[in-house]
Amino acid sequence: MKKFISISLIFVTLIFSACKSGSKVDRTHAPAAGPAPKIQIGNYQVATMDNGLKLIVVENHKLPRLSYSIHLDVDPILEGEKAGYVGMAGDLLGTGTSSRTKAQIDESVDYLGASLNTSATSVSGNCLKKHSDEFLALMSDVLLHPTFSQEELEKMKKKMLSSLANDKTSANSLSEKIGSVMSYGKNHPYGEQMSEETIGRITRDDLVNYYTAYFKPNIAYLIVVGDITFDQAKAEVDKHFSTWHKGDVKKSEYKKPTFPATNRVVFVPLPGAVQSVIDVTYPVDILPGTSDAITASVLNNVLGGGGFQTRLMQNLREGKAYTYGAYSEISPDDVIGRFSAGASVRNAVTDSAVKEILFEMNRLVTEPIPDSTLQLVKNIMTGNFARSLERPQTVANFALNIQKYKLPADYYETYLQKLNAVTSADLQAMAKKVVKPENAYITVVGNKEVAEKLAKFAGNGKVEIMNADGTEFSELQPAPAGVTVQSVLENYVAARGGIEVLSKVKSFEQIGTMSLGGMSLSLNIKMKDSNKFRMAVNMGQMEMMLQVMNGDKGYMAQMGQKEVMDESMREDLILEADMLAALNYAKYGLTATLKGIDKVEKEDAYVVEVKKKNGESVTDYYSVSSGLKLKSLSVGGESGMMAETNYMEYITFSGVKYASKQIQSADGQQIVLSITEMKVNPKLDDKDFAVE
Repeated sequence: MKKFISISLIFVTLIFSACKSGSKVDRTHAPAAGPAPKIQIGNYQVATMDNGLKLIVVENHKLPRLSYSIHLDVDPILEGEKAGYVGMAGDLLGTGTSSRTKAQIDESVDYLGASLNTSATSVSGNCLKKHSDEFLALMSDVLLHPTFSQEELEKMKKKMLSSLANDKTSANSLSEKIGSVMSYGKNHPYGEQMSEETIGRITRDDLVNYYTAYFKPNIAYLIVVGDITFDQAKAEVDKHFSTWHKGDVKKSEYKKPTFPATNRVVFVPLPGAVQSVIDVTYPVDILPGTSDAITASVLNNVLGGGGFQTRLMQNLREGKAYTYGAYSEISPDDVIGRFSAGASVRNAVTDSAVKEILFEMNRLVTEPIPDSTLQLVKNIMTGNFARSLERPQTVANFALNIQKYKLPADYYETYLQKLNAVTSADLQAMAKKVVKPENAYITVVGNKEVAEKLAKFAGNGKVEIMNADGTEFSELQPAPAGVTVQSVLENYVAARGGIEVLSKVKSFEQIGTMSLGGMSLSLNIKMKDSNKFRMAVNMGQMEMMLQVMNGDKGYMAQMGQKEVMDESMREDLILEADMLAALNYAKYGLTATLKGIDKVEKEDAYVVEVKKKNGESVTDYYSVSSGLKLKSLSVGGESGMMAETNYMEYITFSGVKYASKQIQSADGQQIVLSITEMKVNPKLDDKDFAVE
C-alpha cells in the first residue's frame, strides 16, 4: 500500500516546481506559484457484498486499531406533524436489542475500550484490532435487532423537550431555526421544525416504521479504516452482516426552494437581548463534487469562510469593532444548498452591521478579486487540504464521496490542480450566480427595539416579526381596565399566602435536589431576616457549590475556589430572601412596569418588566387565573446570556405556597431544582451566614 503523502512533501514539491531552474532568484518580488502537484491520497478498495452493501476498505497498519462506519444514502424525510421522529429513531437505535439492554450495550463497549455511535443514517465506532470480532458482533446486533423500547422513548422525549426549552433562550439556536425556515420553507425537510406538539405525537411505531423502511444494505456503505487487509475485512463483513436483508427504498422528491424576489427582513424578538444575531441567507443550487463546488469554496473563503484575513472579519471586526467574529458559508448539497453570512453584534450597530455584510456581498459581484487575495486564499486552502491528508479517515471520506456522488476516480488526487486553476474571473462569475445581496432573507434575532431600523433593507420597506418557527409573532394583549402592575404583584403575594402570613416568615430552610447534566446533587437553601441567604450544593459529602450572603457582603465558592459576590448577585439574593419583595421594589431601587398579557404554554399571564438600578431587567410572567409566577426571563450583564426560569408544581408549607420545582435554562444548559421539604421559621445559626 502506498503511504499518505506528508504535508512537508506537498510544500517541497511546490517550492521545487517554482525554483527548479538554475536562474538567479529575484528577491525583490515574491516568486510565482508553480503548478499544483497531483496528490496520491492513498489506496482504498471497494466491493459490493451479496446483499448490496458497498464495502470500502482503507488499510493503515501504523496502529492496531480499526474504525467501522455504516452510512445510509437516504433522502431527507419530511416528518410533518411528527417532526423529530427520524432523529429520535437514530438516537434510540443503540439503546437496546432483542438480546441486550442499554446497560449491557454500554458495559460491553466500555469493556472493549471501544466507542459506538448511532444516528438516523449511520452506525459507527472503533476498537482495538484484537477485539474486532466481538465489537462487530455488538455493532451488528445494534444495527439488526433494535427494540426501540417505550421506556427509552419516553426518556428521549424528555431530553428533546429539555433541549427545546434551552433553545428558547439561545439567540444562535433561534437564528438557525428561522434561517432554515426562510431558506427552505416550513414544508421542506431542511426547514421544518420540531415543537413540543410534534414530539408529543411521536410513537414507538413511528420509529419502527422508519427503521424498517430505510435501514437496508443496498443503500448503505460500510467504511473500514485501520490495521486490516481487504480480504480480512470482507470476511468480517460477510460473517456479521450477511443476514441484513436488502429491500426497496422509497425515493423522495421536493419542490426546490429559491431565493426571494427582493430582500425580506425577518425579525425574531428575544426580550432583553443585548446583542443581535444577524444571518443573511437563502438557498443555493450547488452539487457536491462539481467544479462549481470548488469555485464556491474559494469565493466563500474570500468572504468569510474562516480566519482573520476574510473580508467580513476585516470589515466588521478589525475595521468597525462591531463583533468578535463574522463568518459566511456556501454549502453544496445534493438536495439544495445554502448561503449564509452573519455575525453577533451590539444592539446599537445592528443596522450598520447588516449594511456592511450586504456591502461585502455586493463587492464580490461588482469588483474582480485581486490576484494577491486569490493566491492567499489558495495557499490557505492548500495547507488545510494537506493537513487533512494526515488522517486516514480523510481518505475514507474521500472514497465515500467518490462512490456516493459518482465522482471521477481522481477527483481528490487532482484537487489541488483544480483549485490552482480557479481564476479571479471564475470567482466573479460564481459570485454573480450565488451571491444575492438584493435577493436574501435577512434574519435578525434580538431586542425588538432595534427592528425598526432594519426596514430600509427590505424590498417592501417592512420588517416581518415572526417566531423562530416561522409562525406569526403574537404581540402582547393589553391588560383589562383597572389591572395595574401593583394589583398584579398584590395578587401574587395573596396567592402565596398573603401579607399577614408571609410577613411572619423570619426564616426558612428548603431541602431538595438539583439535577444538572444527568447528575443529581443535594440542595439546601436557608434564609434569615430577609437579608441573609445560603445555598449549598453537595455531591455526597463533597461540597460542589456554596453561595453565602450576609446583608451587604457575600461570596461564591465552587469546588473550593472562592470569589467575592458582585453587587448584582447580592441584590438578587436579597430579593430571593425577602418574602414580600414584590411589594418592596421601590425600597430596592427597582421599577416595575405592566407590559400586557402573553401566553406561557397555553395559559394567559401578565407580563411585568422589572428594571434594576444597573439597567438590567427581568421579565416576570404571572398567571391571570391563579396569580402565581409562572416564568422569569433575565439577561446577564455584558455577556448578554439569556436565562429562563419556569416555576412549577406549587405546594403549601405552613401556609406558604412555593414552587416545588424550578427549571432554569441558560446557554444550552438546564438545571432542575426540586424542593421536597420546606421548614418555616426554623432556628438558624448566624454562623451559617458568616462572610469572612
